Amino acid sequence: MLHIVDDEEVIRDSLTWLAQSRAIGATAYESGAAFLAALDNAAGFDAAGECILLDVRMPDMSGSTLFDTLAARGLTQRIPVIFLTGHGDVPMAVDTLKRGAFDFFEKPFNDNKLMDRVEEALAASREAGATAQVHERLATLSTREREVLDLILAGKMNKVIADELGISMRTVEVHRAHIFDKMNVKTAVELARVLK
Repeated sequence: MLHIVDDEEVIRDSLTWLAQSRAIGATAYESGAAFLAALDNAAGFDAAGECILLDVRMPDMSGSTLFDTLAARGLTQRIPVIFLTGHGDVPMAVDTLKRGAFDFFEKPFNDNKLMDRVEEALAASREAGATAQVHERLATLSTREREVLDLILAGKMNKVIADELGISMRTVEVHRAHIFDKMNVKTAVELARVLK
């Protein structure tokens, strides 16, 4: 989902149309406050990939202030931000990129180049979301399950794992089933692929 935050209605409409021409879902917000309200209500946000097109100069809350708010919440790693401005300069672009922005475009921009970067940002967001989910699942494993997991990933059979850990083969089988369930996989190969 592409989130467009710009105080100019014509820009919001144009960017929404551009996104839809690439089959990208888009929601537009007229201010940083409207975007934060939607974020706080979790309306329209999911783990399938997010990107924000953010105008730098807006009344009430600038794009930079909104970006800093998102960064303070730890969201800019999962939701890439592409800044848009009609008043950009090189130092501003360098500063936003150093602070973690995905990219910076000056208006008027090349529509295709902008949408190409949006697609790249959405792909990066999906990958970051998937990685975060894997880490969340790993955090649910007990210490013993982590030990069994490491040995499974090393390609060891249940009997060898049982011998190495000094537990019964049945206990290894139970741990293995719990690991597969918690990691949402069905085989050791799938488990290795998820954790690569």
